Amino acid sequence: MPVFPFSTGWLHLGVGRGQAFSVGRNGSGQAASYPPTPEINPELTGSFGKASEPDKEWDLNCECKPPSQALDREILLVPRRGVSSAGGSTFVQSVGSHSSRTMAPPRNVVKIAVQKADAIPQLIQLDQAKPLATVLKEVCDAWNLPHSESYALKFADGHKRYITENNRMEIKNGSILCLSIAPDLEAQQVLGGLQSTSREGCYRALKNLVPLASDMTFAQEVISRDGLQRLSTIIENGDDLGEMLALGLMAFLELMEHGVVSWETLSMPFVRKVVSYVNMNLMDASVQPLALRLLESVTLGSPALGQLVKSEVPLDRLLVHLQVMNQQLQTKAMALLTALLQGASTAERKHMLDYLWQRNLRQFIYKNIIHSAAPMGDEMAHHLYVLQALTLGLLEPRMRTPLDPYSQEQREQLQALRQAAFEPEGESMGTGLSADRRRSLCVREFRKLGFSNSNPAQDLERVPPGLLALDNMLYFSRHAPSAYSRFVLENSSREDKHECPFAKSSIQLTVLLCELLHVGEPCSETAQDFSPMFFSQDHSFHELFCVAIQLLNKTWKEMRATQEDFDKVMQVVREQLARTLALKPTSLELFPTKVNALTYGEVLRLRQTERLHQEGTLAPPILELREKLKPELLGLIRQQRLLRLCEGMLFRKISSRRRQDKLWFCCLSPNHKVLQYGDVEEGANPPTLESLPEQLPVADIRALLMGKDCPHVREKGSGKQNKDLYELAFSISYDHGEEEAYLNFIAPSKRDFYLWTDGLSALLGSTMGSEQTRLDLEQLLTMETKLRLLELENVPIPEQPPPVPPPPTNFNFCYDFSIIEP
Repeated sequence: MPVFPFSTGWLHLGVGRGQAFSVGRNGSGQAASYPPTPEINPELTGSFGKASEPDKEWDLNCECKPPSQALDREILLVPRRGVSSAGGSTFVQSVGSHSSRTMAPPRNVVKIAVQKADAIPQLIQLDQAKPLATVLKEVCDAWNLPHSESYALKFADGHKRYITENNRMEIKNGSILCLSIAPDLEAQQVLGGLQSTSREGCYRALKNLVPLASDMTFAQEVISRDGLQRLSTIIENGDDLGEMLALGLMAFLELMEHGVVSWETLSMPFVRKVVSYVNMNLMDASVQPLALRLLESVTLGSPALGQLVKSEVPLDRLLVHLQVMNQQLQTKAMALLTALLQGASTAERKHMLDYLWQRNLRQFIYKNIIHSAAPMGDEMAHHLYVLQALTLGLLEPRMRTPLDPYSQEQREQLQALRQAAFEPEGESMGTGLSADRRRSLCVREFRKLGFSNSNPAQDLERVPPGLLALDNMLYFSRHAPSAYSRFVLENSSREDKHECPFAKSSIQLTVLLCELLHVGEPCSETAQDFSPMFFSQDHSFHELFCVAIQLLNKTWKEMRATQEDFDKVMQVVREQLARTLALKPTSLELFPTKVNALTYGEVLRLRQTERLHQEGTLAPPILELREKLKPELLGLIRQQRLLRLCEGMLFRKISSRRRQDKLWFCCLSPNHKVLQYGDVEEGANPPTLESLPEQLPVADIRALLMGKDCPHVREKGSGKQNKDLYELAFSISYDHGEEEAYLNFIAPSKRDFYLWTDGLSALLGSTMGSEQTRLDLEQLLTMETKLRLLELENVPIPEQPPPVPPPPTNFNFCYDFSIIEP
C-alpha cells in the first residue's frame, strides 16, 4: 500500500465510479472531493503518483479504472502512529469500497493478485459470475496487451494449474495468479519443439512438457494434437537412452494418468520397446523405474497387453531389479511383479510363485527389504501386503473344496493320519483279525483322533476349511511327529471328559487362522498390513498351524476344559493368536515364545484390565462424579483433536485405478479459522503453513460426510474390495461460490480417521461421536475417578448419601480457646 506524507491531519477523498478525482488540503484537514467545492482549494490533480515532503507543495493523482472495473473507493489520510494530527505527517491508506464498510462483499467476489513477468502486479476483485474470457480481457487491457485470447491465467503456487471455468471456484481470497500463454498455444509450441531435428531443441521441449503434463487442461490440448503419438515415437526410436528418454517416459506417464486415453490403445511394438528398456543390462538409472511403472499401468489397464508384458518380461529379470540396492527400482519392480500376479489365473499364479520361491525371492525380501537399514516406503509395504495376500490366496481352492469320500488319494491321506498315531498298536492288535474287526478298530482309532463321526470324511465335508484342514493335520504329523503323537496319545487315554479332540480342534483352528489371515478375501487397495514372519518360512501357514495346535492343547489344560468348554477354549485361542499377530513378530521362531507367554491367566488379567478401563463402577455417587467430570474431559479431548489438526497430516490420493503415488498435506491454521492444504512430493518433509497454496475458510464449511456418503467413494460400488475404503473415507462439503464443493480425504489408518473426523466435528460445533472419543473419554474418566477416590481405597461407598442430621434446637454454644486446660 503506498505511503504519502502530509503536513495536515486527516484528509478524506471520495472516488466516484469512472471519475478522476483531486486531492487538496487546508489547515483543518477537511475532506477534498471531486468536483472541487468552494470551501476547499485543491492544489493539484493528475495521475497516481507520490507526494512531496511535508510542508511543501504536493500532489496526488489517481487514474480510476474503466467504468466496467471501477468500484466506489475511498482513500483516507491517517496520522502516523505517535504523531499528533496538528502539524504532524500523515499517510494515505486505501480502505476499500464504501459498501465494504457497511456490508460484507458478495460471496462470488474474491480479491486476488495477478502477476506478469516484467510488469507491476495487479490487485483486482474477481467476480466469479463473469465469464473467464471477460476477466482475462480486462487483465490484458490493464497491461495494454492485445489478443487476450492468446493468454490464460494460472495458479502461481503449487502445480501452477491453468484456470478454467471448471476449477475457477478454487480461487480464494488472497490467491496469486499469473498471466501465461494459453494452453493451446503452449501445447503447439512444445509439440513443435518435439518435431525439431536438433537434439537440443527436442530436449528443451521435453523439459518444458514434463512439469506441464500434470495439468489436465494442458494435457487435453497435447493429446488432441497427437502429442502421445509424438512421444511414443521418441520412446520407440530410443536414440538417447539417458535423460532424454527418461523425460519422454515421464511425460508419457503424466499424460496417460489423466485417463483421457485408455491403456488398451497402446500398440504392441511400443510396449515391446518399453519392455526392452526393462530387459537391458546397461541402462540409465532413471529410465528403468519409469519403464517398470509404465508396464505396471499397462498390465493393470489392459489384460491383452498385460499378457504381452508377462510373456516378454522374464521373472528372472524382475529378480535382478529387486536385488539392486536402489529403493525406487526395487519398489517399481515389486509393483510390476504384483500386477503380473494379480492378472494371472490361479494355476499360473501358483506356478509363478513356486518359481520365485525356488529362486529365493522370499529370503531376499526377508533379509534385504524387510530388515534393510533404510526405512521401508509405504508403496513397498503395500506391495508386500499384496504379495502376502496373493500367496495365502493359493490356499483358497483347498479351503473351498470338501473331502471326496470316493477319492482314493484322500482316503489314503486319512489312513496315513491314523497310522502315524496308532499304527504300531493297530498292527499288534489287528494281527489275525477279521475285516469287520479291523474296520471296527479303525473307527475307534478315528474317534480317538477326535473326529465327531464314525466316517471322518463327514467331518471334512464342511467348507471352509475343507481339505485345508486335512493338509494342516498331515503337515503337523509329518513335520512334528513327536508333538503329534504326544498330542493324540495324551488326550486319547483320558477318561474324565477332559480330552482335547485333535481333529475337531484342527478343523476349527484352520477356520480361525483363515479368518485372522484373511485367506480368500480380495486384496485391499490401500492396506500395508503385511506380517514380516510370513516371509521367514516357505510354508508359513502350515508352520503357524503347528504352533497354534500346540498352543490350543496347552490352553485346554490350563483351563481344565471339557468337551462342553470347546467354544470357550477356541475364543481364548483366537484372542491369544490375534494379540500376538498384532505385535508383528519378525519370525516364526519368535512367535511361539510370544504366544506361549500369553497364558490363559494372562488373558484373563488383560480382559479384567480392559473391562475395568471400559466399565468402571456403577455406584450412583461415582456415576454422578463421572457426569460432572465429562464436560471438562471432553474439552481436553476437543483441544487434543484440534491440536492434531493443527499439526497436519499427509494423505494419499486415490486415482481411478486406485494408485497411491500422489500425496497431499492438510492442516488447520493456529487460529482455527482456515484449513490449508496442497500437494507434496513423496519423501519430502511436511510443508510449512506458509507454503501451502490452498485455503478453505472454516466458515464456508457446510457439513462433514463419512463412509458411503462421501462423493469420492459413492460411485465405487459396494464390493468387498471397497469396504476398507468406506471405513477410511470422509469429506468436507463447503460453499464454493453458489455451488457446493467437496474436499475429499482417505485416512491412512482407522485411528487417524477418528482423530480427523472428531477434530472437524469439534471445529463445526458438532458432537465428537467416534469410537476413539468414547475410548479416550472412558480412559480419562477412569483415571480421573481413581485419582479422586485414591484416599477412599477399601472404603465402601454407599449407594445413597448419608442423611444430613437435623439442626440443633439452639445455637447457644461456643468454645473459649483462651482457657488453658491443665
